[in-house]
Amino acid sequence: MKKYKFRLQVVLDMRERELEARQMEMAKIVTALNQQQEKLQSILTAQDTNTRDLEALSSASELNIGEMEARRVFGIKLANDAKNQERIINNTKAILERKKQEVKEAHQKVEILKKLKEKQEKEFYKEFLHLEIKEIDDITSARFKAV
Repeated sequence: MKKYKFRLQVVLDMRERELEARQMEMAKIVTALNQQQEKLQSILTAQDTNTRDLEALSSASELNIGEMEARRVFGIKLANDAKNQERIINNTKAILERKKQEVKEAHQKVEILKKLKEKQEKEFYKEFLHLEIKEIDDITSARFKAV
C-alpha cells in the first residue's frame, strides 16, 4: 500500500516551529510580568512597613524629627516607585496581549495546514481504495470470463 505524503509538510513544519517560538516568547513575557508583579508587591509591603514605622515614630513620647523626615521622603520614593512599577506592568500586559494575538494567528495557520493535510490524506486513501476495488472487480470479471 502506497503511503500518503503531504506536499506542504515543509511549510507545516516551519509554521509549527514558528508557533513554538512565539509560545516561548509569550512564556518569557509571562515570567517577566510575574516578576514585575512580585516587585510591585514588595514595594507595597515596604510602603506599609514604612507607614507603620512613621506612625510609631509620631506616637512615641520623644519625637525624632530627622527620622520622621527620612521616613516621609522614603514613603514618597516608594509611592513613585509603585507608580512606575504599575506603568511597567501595564506596558508588559500590552506586550503580552500582542504576543497572545501573534500566538493565536500562528496557531490558526498551523491548524489550517493540518486540516488541509487531513482532507488531502482522506481523499488520497479514498481514491486509493476506489482504485483497489476497481482492480479487484477487474480481476473478478476476468476470472468469470475465463470460466
